[in-house]
Amino acid sequence: MVVTSGAEVHDDSNNYDREKELKAFDNSEAGVKGLVDAGITKVPRMFIRSDISSNTLETTKKTQYKIPVIDLQGIEDDPRRHKEISDQVRHASETWGFFQIVNHGVTVSVLEEMKDGVRRFFEQDTEVKKKYYAREPASRFRYQSNFDLYTAPFANWRDTCFCMMAPDPPQPQELPEVLRDILVKYTKEVMRLGSCLFRVLSEALGLSSNHLEEMGCAEGLAVLSHYYPPCPEPELTFGTSKHSDNDFLTVLLQDQIGGLQVRYEDQWLDVPPVPGALVVNVGDLLQASLTF
Repeated sequence: MVVTSGAEVHDDSNNYDREKELKAFDNSEAGVKGLVDAGITKVPRMFIRSDISSNTLETTKKTQYKIPVIDLQGIEDDPRRHKEISDQVRHASETWGFFQIVNHGVTVSVLEEMKDGVRRFFEQDTEVKKKYYAREPASRFRYQSNFDLYTAPFANWRDTCFCMMAPDPPQPQELPEVLRDILVKYTKEVMRLGSCLFRVLSEALGLSSNHLEEMGCAEGLAVLSHYYPPCPEPELTFGTSKHSDNDFLTVLLQDQIGGLQVRYEDQWLDVPPVPGALVVNVGDLLQASLTF
């Protein structure tokens, strides 16, 4: 494994070769977790962001804004509640683009097991994980650090695994053993939830409840799992750069550490973890249609 030393990281001379550092990191196939396991005390230069300021890091402390939390209890069998929930989803989608949902039908045990499975994968021996390290889209399950490693101006402090679970799921043997069973189970429950959300969003658009599903919006499911190892200098880098999701809908499972933020009214606001909740993000492909 190739690890960039602290002295090399902070060398501001003209001898710095960013491409060489990126390739050494990528070729190690150990990810950010590998750097931490190696005991680094300085953040490698490829991760250091020149655009970080005190204003960037500061979240509004006192604000009247809180991301909506929508209770889906009764959505399938109570017409009055269904209408209330549909109105809440429409308002949250139009004004925020984000909302949290509770009583969504995905069991707490599945949520907790999914988080545990992701941790098991990333915390296993590096040599075991290397089997899945890839940047080629053809890989059914792939683990990597920073999909845009060679094109982004700064690398993010995180590792990721990716799998396209629908409409053409991988064979069980293509999935890591430590994650296999729960990934399949989680996929089934999230696909069912996705169908429910697309029906509600169709109604929010003034369309028939099955309109978005008939368009094929609910057919695909990509599962991305991010792992953020402890950072020795967290003030110098980010786990995730600001972005929007270029999909129809994102369903996000947070752990209790938190750290997720959303942009609203020109402010970065924390999305505090709610036990048993999922965060829903209206993606770019739906956002324009939901803005009237």
